[in-house]
Amino acid sequence: MTDSAPPISFPQNLKAVIFDLDGTLIDTADEFVPVVQALRAEHNLEEMDPQRIRASVSNGARALVSLGLAMREDALEFESKRLRLLELYSQVLGTIARPYPGIEALLGELYKRGITWGISTNKPRAYTEPLLQRLNMRPQAGSVVCPDDVTERKPHPESLYLNCAELNCSPREAIYVGDHRRDIDAGRRAGMYTIAATYGYIEPDDDPYHWGANAHAGCSTELLSLILGE
Repeated sequence: MTDSAPPISFPQNLKAVIFDLDGTLIDTADEFVPVVQALRAEHNLEEMDPQRIRASVSNGARALVSLGLAMREDALEFESKRLRLLELYSQVLGTIARPYPGIEALLGELYKRGITWGISTNKPRAYTEPLLQRLNMRPQAGSVVCPDDVTERKPHPESLYLNCAELNCSPREAIYVGDHRRDIDAGRRAGMYTIAATYGYIEPDDDPYHWGANAHAGCSTELLSLILGE
């Protein structure tokens, strides 16, 4: 994909807004920071800069293990460490995470206008469902697609196609919001209007303005005006 924005215009008949989960819809980093620190403590390692952990949350459990333990994924003990990280995460899942500011107001406005919403995430369903249940967001998502539901993960557009099918809209009638290049790549490949959540979990050497998104939200409260013009 090139860095230039695709020739996709804002949907004239907007029917759905689809969000990435971690770092876009919900701020989950404060749950992962103590988990990585605890994993490090089990290996007699000092605490690391919490901002380094926050920036890597969107990259998933494997990236957090690699970061936290400075361990290559092909290490013999890597899988056991990944499972341990997930075990630690399960103990705090949904206890600290919260929707980003303005998200619940945005969902309420979408509902008033008859616009549905959904989630496309690379977070496994075993962790996505309990998180959403504990946060009890209203109105509920009309579609939640996890990697368990598709053959190809993002940046492949398969999950977004499934979202659109479940939300009864075409990709051209939907918007996808995400905080990682793979989110924007997936949205572009699906033919969707994309918004880069630059407030999310972004590595220091990554530049979201080079992802090719149609628009950028510097903070979550900007999404309302970007999507609904308010």
